[in-house]
Amino acid sequence: MSEFNINALDDVIHGRIRLGVMAYLVGAETADFSALKTHLGTTDGNLSVHLRKLEEAGYITIDKSFRGRKPVTAVSLTPSGREAFTHYLGALSGLIGPR
Repeated sequence: MSEFNINALDDVIHGRIRLGVMAYLVGAETADFSALKTHLGTTDGNLSVHLRKLEEAGYITIDKSFRGRKPVTAVSLTPSGREAFTHYLGALSGLIGPR
């Protein structure tokens, strides 16, 4: 039986855009900024703010490079990010599962 504990949710992941980034990266491992922006339906500035928060937590890495003359930003899930997401899903399951 799971224990109901709302405080077990990771506040860094729990925001809608950050949750979307984490969920997308669990399957994709790495995604470019444009793909994330398109899939999440957000603006450049909004996505940048959320990515910075995930990066500061150590959940993602951001690699900026150039493809020809075009800047490319690749976002990848870190091992600690994958672990945090797994814990987040467990905590969420504890909130909605049988008691």
